[in-house]
Amino acid sequence: MSKTRPNTRAPTPRRKPRKATASAKLAITPQVRIASAAPSATEDVKAKAVRGAIGDLARAGWSVNGADRAYMAKIKPAIDFFLDRYFRVDNHGWERIPDGPCLFIGIHSGTWLTMDAWSLVFSWWRRFGGKRVLHGTAHDVLMAMPGIGPFFRKVGVIPASRETVTAALAAGNSVVVWPGGEVDAMRSWRKRHEVHFGGRRGFVKQAILSGVPIVPVATVGGTETVFVLSEGRWLAKLLGFKRFLRADTAPIVAGLPFGIWPEVLPTHIPLPSKITNEFLEPIHVDPNPARAKDDAYVNEIFELVQQRISEGVARLAAQRRLPLLG
Repeated sequence: MSKTRPNTRAPTPRRKPRKATASAKLAITPQVRIASAAPSATEDVKAKAVRGAIGDLARAGWSVNGADRAYMAKIKPAIDFFLDRYFRVDNHGWERIPDGPCLFIGIHSGTWLTMDAWSLVFSWWRRFGGKRVLHGTAHDVLMAMPGIGPFFRKVGVIPASRETVTAALAAGNSVVVWPGGEVDAMRSWRKRHEVHFGGRRGFVKQAILSGVPIVPVATVGGTETVFVLSEGRWLAKLLGFKRFLRADTAPIVAGLPFGIWPEVLPTHIPLPSKITNEFLEPIHVDPNPARAKDDAYVNEIFELVQQRISEGVARLAAQRRLPLLG
């Protein structure tokens, strides 16, 4: 019977697992976070398809002919009530408006319905009728909506794009643009007397290339037609508004008829706030097309327009004594 020989070899020591260094952690962690946060290729395709479909609907059927005169005559009693009794609209500075096509630049508020913008467009129609055409401009989502889009077209509103604005100005019409877009329209109550263009300078280049003056417009009162408690940027991100609708906000509002709610679609009844508009001194830009590529010149005009509107809004706001009542 054989004996088992004892194992005289020393045991091999186990290696301890190496700890990840700080640099290794930094190299790995961001990659994981970015990969988990980035939308998939399928989501990108869907988002582009949705945006494309909305854009096609928005750009269908617009024209440079202005508002439908028969339709405007039909709704004139409603316009008169809207301007004179409900919002008690005051307009100042008509005498400052130059002859010929102009690019009006203003601010608007009240989330989706922007009653201050409508007060300006309808006041223009009531003053000039079809003799001078002013086109309002609107976000693709609104132009594409059933019911709202057809109404916008009948009253002369066009999609807010370089193509449409260029065509309208070339036709000898005037156009009003709100460069801040939804960032401006959805701004919260605490920013009600601030001017937010989001750094968008395209309107300056548009005026240069179209050879038209810029007329700044100061407005107050629209922010009181519905009270924006929060711009809801977190909600817009959660709902994917940026990818699908080109929107950064989904405002939380207080007003009629639901009290407090997230207004992801136009659902509020505007409160009867007094609205005041003032046409400010026109700014005549250099029509040399090369100026549109001159960043210093574009920035100079942009800052001048923003400054004049800010000063006008501050002046009009100082004249208001009570919310809603003006």
